[in-house]
Amino acid sequence: MGVDIGSLLIKEEVDTNKLKGKIVAFDAYNIIYQFVTAVRVRGGNPLTDSNGNITSHLSGLLYRSGYFGDLGIKPVFVFDGKPPELKQETIDMRRKAREDAHEKWLLAVEKKDIKAAEKYAAASARVDMKIIEESKELIQLMGFPIIDAPSEGEAQAAFMQKKGDVDIVASQDYDAFLFGAQNVVRNLTVSGKRKVQGKNEYRDIMPEWVNLKKTLDFHNINEEQLIDIGLSVGTDFNSGIPGIGPKRALKFVKERKNVFDILDEVGKKAIKENKVSEEEIEEEREIIKKARQFFIHPPVTEVYELKWEKPKKDEMIELLCRKRDFSEKRVILACEKINKIFEKKQPTLDQWF
Repeated sequence: MGVDIGSLLIKEEVDTNKLKGKIVAFDAYNIIYQFVTAVRVRGGNPLTDSNGNITSHLSGLLYRSGYFGDLGIKPVFVFDGKPPELKQETIDMRRKAREDAHEKWLLAVEKKDIKAAEKYAAASARVDMKIIEESKELIQLMGFPIIDAPSEGEAQAAFMQKKGDVDIVASQDYDAFLFGAQNVVRNLTVSGKRKVQGKNEYRDIMPEWVNLKKTLDFHNINEEQLIDIGLSVGTDFNSGIPGIGPKRALKFVKERKNVFDILDEVGKKAIKENKVSEEEIEEEREIIKKARQFFIHPPVTEVYELKWEKPKKDEMIELLCRKRDFSEKRVILACEKINKIFEKKQPTLDQWF
């Protein structure tokens, strides 16, 4: 879900050749969820081995890691830790949405409505601890670093970038910018094509690069003002101020108003029109205070090691081929591609930007 500020960001298509040699921090849960959602067979069922164990996440990670090897990038997988209490409402809403989608999926399967079944199957996808642990095992065998964040993975990735330990943060969500990520690449983990809504056709999806400074300079705002825009629109930690979208929030902020000024102005009108109570406005104010501090000072760790090793081919074959029915040829090919990240680096990040 994340925060809906995409329309305000200055995005540029990026030539993947320029990613060679770069250290890229991936929001691990985000990427695994994409694989569990997208890597499915006709009718919406996830990929499984002969014993019925789900393999969508393993298949996605193996294929994508080979792609990373072809690009010559060095991935770092950052896993979420304990979610903040502020996120509980969002977590509950997502769980309810998955349960509803699962029921609709079963109904669509019963009616043999393949299109509906595939749609609701994807919406009902979930990432459990088994999938997380299996993903970590494969990532380690492929030789990539794993970082366990104390809380939000995107906050940890942004922190590592600020320290200069990673070059780029890769995520489909926009939350990373509210945590201060400076250079973010999107669409590195998608298939390269996306279905056009309502039509039986697909369009190409190119990797996008977003530089935070360019966006802030374009709008003449600072990082805390961007956080206020996000909180006004709504984040995973707060519902947002009714009637406030990205453009209107930007207008308020450029008038030197912060999120609390916006809440007061819009709230007074809503109270007068009997749409909300004073108590509800005050409750939202307290939530926003906590969420704002979370974005400015998120829990992160400085205790981590970034070390890449060549893939353990034999152990990967044992895990994927002997236990999970993968093609040995496919695993060997992925290992060969992953080994390309150890080739000589190309121009520095400064030369790229």
